[in-house]
Amino acid sequence: MAARRATLRDVAAASGVSPTTVSFVLNRTPGQTISAATRQRVEEAARELDYVPHGTARALREGSSRIVLLLVEDVADGGALRSFIAGMRSELEEEGCALVVHAAGAPATATDRLLAGVRPRAVLDLTLPYAPGAEGSDGGWVDGLAAHSLTQLRHLAEQGHERIALALPPGAPRSPALEARRSTAHEAAARLGLEPLVEVRIGEDAVAAQGAVAQLTRTSPQVTAVAGLEDDSALRTLAAMADLALTAPDDLAVIGFDESRHSALWRPALTTVRIEAETFGRRAARVSLGRDPGEWTVLPSSVVRRATA
Repeated sequence: MAARRATLRDVAAASGVSPTTVSFVLNRTPGQTISAATRQRVEEAARELDYVPHGTARALREGSSRIVLLLVEDVADGGALRSFIAGMRSELEEEGCALVVHAAGAPATATDRLLAGVRPRAVLDLTLPYAPGAEGSDGGWVDGLAAHSLTQLRHLAEQGHERIALALPPGAPRSPALEARRSTAHEAAARLGLEPLVEVRIGEDAVAAQGAVAQLTRTSPQVTAVAGLEDDSALRTLAAMADLALTAPDDLAVIGFDESRHSALWRPALTTVRIEAETFGRRAARVSLGRDPGEWTVLPSSVVRRATA
């Protein structure tokens, strides 16, 4: 027989307070004059009893569940997204909530069923800032995607590079976010007073990548550095350079974007841009719960200085 699930009344009996007080403490209800000692006693009793609030009952009582729904692009990847999710999940768990991540590219009916089923407390759509005609922001030049592009290209400019190539994945942009990243890179170059970026598409296979880099050095010999749209394009550039007996940073400086798991393992190790996405995630979680996100205490992005730039 399965063990009986602890109830709110069990927690109240174990901590010597009323069920109402337990509810106030565990739900962090504002405006209550409950002593720190009582709060600690209730929280310890809840932990010892392994008390888990009944989600359905709480949803009916509050009008929504303790779930926050995060919509992401179905092709999105990279260190920033993983860190954002980790930071958001950690912050929500501290508030007694849970995070559900859902691909925004899924059929609308699937999203509708999810919304109806979990009745989320809040929905955060990470695809909206990159949608055509998106409004209501500074364009990302303070702490968004455009600011991170500035971080990347400013590093190269400070090293004396004026003519820079932008390494892109082959084919059309895979997502609105990558297209936005491409656009902000060009605008960042203009803001820094650099020459217009030279676009080069680095193929997925070794022969295509080698051909692209060889053509770049032949047709644009004034280019002294390559900025990857993301780390993968920068790493493919380095592989092609090795095949062509070119070295970084002597022949071409190379810098990635959105630090990947493999950037430090490459030889030479890839210089890249780290986005403080975990902090973004924590702040987003606070906003989704109606909390003050607090002041920034770290730079939104920074350069991870390694061997290639």
